[in-house]
Amino acid sequence: MGTTHNFDNPAASAIASGDTFPLIDVTTGRGKTGTVAQLISASSGVVDTTATVLALTAALHAGRIVTVSSTAPIAITLPASAGTGNKYRLNIRVVATTTGHTIKVANTTDVMSGIVVGHTTATTVATVVSFKATATDDTITINGTTQGGVVGDIIDLTDIKTGFWEVKMRTSPTGTHATPFSATV
Repeated sequence: MGTTHNFDNPAASAIASGDTFPLIDVTTGRGKTGTVAQLISASSGVVDTTATVLALTAALHAGRIVTVSSTAPIAITLPASAGTGNKYRLNIRVVATTTGHTIKVANTTDVMSGIVVGHTTATTVATVVSFKATATDDTITINGTTQGGVVGDIIDLTDIKTGFWEVKMRTSPTGTHATPFSATV
């Protein structure tokens, strides 16, 4: 086992791979110790995914940017909402060219509340359109065209209360914009 370092005096000794450091657990807010690898991982704000299935977790994704970089559909599942305040940001880096990506809640009791704002050029004049989630919506589908999901789109999801996810989505859909919200879980 290595040395436990204290950030009050970081130059006190050289860092070795087995050393530990004081960290804050993002789930509980309590102090703990972690390895060099955990310290490096915690400082990296971006997680890129090309997987076909992605289950977001507080430990790996909360407070970080998740870039979606696949033309194949990615099925993303949120953790069960518990009012943690954890925030998840999805940034579309590659347009889906098939069925589209989905973002779903973890269970039949969680729902989404919030809005999608889109800047569309479906008419001769660029316009802004928006959609609001209904009381039963639990899924977002982005198809790379009318429902958003083009390069640069941002989807912010916040665990605001047990049973509720807040959604703020900014998109630039092509064609006639259609709501990405639905109830499918």
